[in-house]
Amino acid sequence: MTDTNTDRVADATPDNWVYRLLPKSIWPYAQLARWDRPIGWWLLLWPCWWSLALAASQWTGSRLDVEADFGWPLALTWGAAFLAGAIAMRGAGCTYNDIVDVDIDEKVSRTASRPIPSGRVSKKQAAAFMIAQAFAGLLCLLALCLNYSGFNTFAFFLAISSLAVVACYPFAKRVTDWPQFVLGLAFSWGALMGWAVVFGELATAPVLLYVGCVLWTIGYDTIYAHQDREDDALVGVRSTARLFGEKTKPALMALYAGTLVLFAVAFSFAEASWPGYLGLVIGSCHMLWQIKSLDINDGENCLRLFKSNSHFGWVVFAGLVVDILV
Repeated sequence: MTDTNTDRVADATPDNWVYRLLPKSIWPYAQLARWDRPIGWWLLLWPCWWSLALAASQWTGSRLDVEADFGWPLALTWGAAFLAGAIAMRGAGCTYNDIVDVDIDEKVSRTASRPIPSGRVSKKQAAAFMIAQAFAGLLCLLALCLNYSGFNTFAFFLAISSLAVVACYPFAKRVTDWPQFVLGLAFSWGALMGWAVVFGELATAPVLLYVGCVLWTIGYDTIYAHQDREDDALVGVRSTARLFGEKTKPALMALYAGTLVLFAVAFSFAEASWPGYLGLVIGSCHMLWQIKSLDINDGENCLRLFKSNSHFGWVVFAGLVVDILV
């Protein structure tokens, strides 16, 4: 429930920068945007950065310099725009989700302390904040689409089309046991965007990367959903955590194996070299550690393992960056 002394939400760390640096009046909006829980925007960002790095590895190394049309200054600018966009759009998406899910959140112990069900922010205030964040995301998208060859219309409309999937996600848990699949469709969109921003089109490599990211998302969000499994059963919320139950570990083995295979094939189509594959090998060790360490009946264990997926993101990204440098 809500801590009346601090107005922090139940699943945020008390030493987060939000509670140390921001005025208390801002806390509810920071919580709507999940600024106090940054793992979400990292997980949204990784497919963007992986795809951007994979596109760069496709480009010949001789052109990756400051004098080339596609050079490091432009690549770093795109990377920064993806970072800012991930933070803005993850915040807008979470705010939208909280508006739609208020009737469910107030019945689940972990989410009852969120700003809307706890009464600290009204739906109208949350909607206004969501629009502001979406506008910030639009500015980031425009920065991504303005490049050396003019305005990238393909990438712009590809990004806009993702909003249809985002709009559907909060309702998925009401009608299917696979809401994590719908989340994967939305959260993996950056795997298409990184490539589209560079080339103005799609190819086999980013599509394979996208499908692999969808499987990865289903896996890590299944771990996350085990925190609420019992409450979800009481209020009728459906999830892969409830679907898999005691068979979660074998399911994760299949999902993560599919992720790695699809990533490896995507790397092959993008003509990546050994550092990229080495990143996948190290990442596979992390995935095995997650599965071995998982205790689906321990909420803190599930949250810790869910957050650790950003380590997987760093490893894969580092491999691709070294691949470009080599």
